Amino acid sequence: MKRSEVNEVIRSASSFFSKHHWHLPPNPAWDVTDFGLGNFNQKGLVLINLAEEAEYCEKLMYARKQQETPLHCHAKKKEDIVVRVGSMAIELWLGHPEKAPKSQDFEVQVNRTMQKVSNGEIIELKSGERITLVPGVYHAFYPTSDECIIGEVSTANDDANDNFFVDPVIGRYAEIDEDEPALVRLLSDK
Repeated sequence: MKRSEVNEVIRSASSFFSKHHWHLPPNPAWDVTDFGLGNFNQKGLVLINLAEEAEYCEKLMYARKQQETPLHCHAKKKEDIVVRVGSMAIELWLGHPEKAPKSQDFEVQVNRTMQKVSNGEIIELKSGERITLVPGVYHAFYPTSDECIIGEVSTANDDANDNFFVDPVIGRYAEIDEDEPALVRLLSDK
């Protein structure tokens, strides 16, 4: 990604947060990623780490329609994904999607109620709705509204070592082409 693109996305996300009365803390920890694929508009996400403690983590995320966070799972992290503004869809798999039978059913917690789903099923969530994902559940998500604010509350976060993507080409952080000065320092900036 070009730094100019990162800067523009941060401005857009900041404006959308402000428009919907989401006040960011001073000096937020920004993360903008295209998952190393070079096409942020199709595979991209903006994340802000609000809390990073040994026991728990809280993030705020921003995505636009047509942007997908690719299929991945976590070995250790349990997380609640909450739609704060807009709507989104989430695809679920119990086990690696290339190995798990599509007909396999399992349960996930949606809005504090256990719900039976099948591998590959897509669940739509609207503002205020949440899903709880346990380690090993593969998931991909994308907004169904034009823009979306997504919250995440989870156990301890380790973005460098606890993201397992189905596509081995995917990386967690974007490579940045420094075509202009950074608006903010990203988590991945050295």
